[in-house]
Amino acid sequence: MNNFVIEESTREGCQVVDNGIVEYNYSKVPFTQEPSFLPINRVIKNLEGDIIAGINSVLYCWNCLYIDVLWVKEDSRKDGYGSALLNEVEKIAKEKGCELVHLDTFDFQAKDFYLKHGYEVFGVLDDCPSEHKRYYMKKNI
Repeated sequence: MNNFVIEESTREGCQVVDNGIVEYNYSKVPFTQEPSFLPINRVIKNLEGDIIAGINSVLYCWNCLYIDVLWVKEDSRKDGYGSALLNEVEKIAKEKGCELVHLDTFDFQAKDFYLKHGYEVFGVLDDCPSEHKRYYMKKNI
């Protein structure tokens, strides 16, 4: 096994790897949605047109929603924007047949926010980053 080279991936290389795992997954468990990956991303803008909050998520393969990022500008927190965005993507996902949402968050981010919205912790990664916890959460909708 000495006949190989490890190098930094190009954008094309990353796509080959992504496509490879998608094809493998499909060969083991057929996908239940079309398209296989559907981004559900939303932003909230203030009256000046500035983005003050946003959510990036994807409904993938088996009608599961993964929330990658939910962000609210610091001076706009506690105004309900995060809840509005979360409710919006959950509603869209549910309309498309989704029954499971999952995400991860850190102890210094929004664990309590998600708990208030019906999410539950199913895993914890300690010391990620050092002296902090990363929480893996899910919700059936």
